[in-house]
Amino acid sequence: MTSFLFAMVASFLAATGSRDQLLVAHLRERLGASYALLLLAVATAIATAFIAAWFGSTLAGQLSSDAATMFVAIAMLLAAVECAWPIRARQPQEPTRSLGAIGIVLFLRQLTDASRFLIAAFAAALASPMLAASGGAIGGSAAVGLGWFLGEKLQHLPLRAIRVSLAALLLLLAIWLGLTARGLIG
Repeated sequence: MTSFLFAMVASFLAATGSRDQLLVAHLRERLGASYALLLLAVATAIATAFIAAWFGSTLAGQLSSDAATMFVAIAMLLAAVECAWPIRARQPQEPTRSLGAIGIVLFLRQLTDASRFLIAAFAAALASPMLAASGGAIGGSAAVGLGWFLGEKLQHLPLRAIRVSLAALLLLLAIWLGLTARGLIG
């Protein structure tokens, strides 16, 4: 149950202000409040969460306890970098109405984002890949759902400050876990 809750909360927080959430918000404004767009965004969030958990569980079988802890530290470090990196992606001016193209873009953006790094780490370290995948799917779905619900109003939130704060927290946790895995702190 711990991996479910950690993955759900971490996935939602790490996806706040992310490229996929901003894209969904932008497309909602350009294309209208299409339920097909919402369902597609949720479906890609679920699929990528399960892929990340599968990757984490595959890796978990090959890692010792300390190595799994170090993997979580590295995943948190990568998530921190991804959260701190400024998002400069241009939003499409005349976006395609093709759900297939939108789905591919969302899938690829989500597959390598901070949320999925964290889901993979929780699946590996806590040895509960299905719970981590389920929690991550709910958190990721809630994030893109919020983007769809708010649309362009999402831009009025202090997203950059939220992401930088989360990056700082993830960096501190990564350092602590890395030092713990190396046996340097208790």
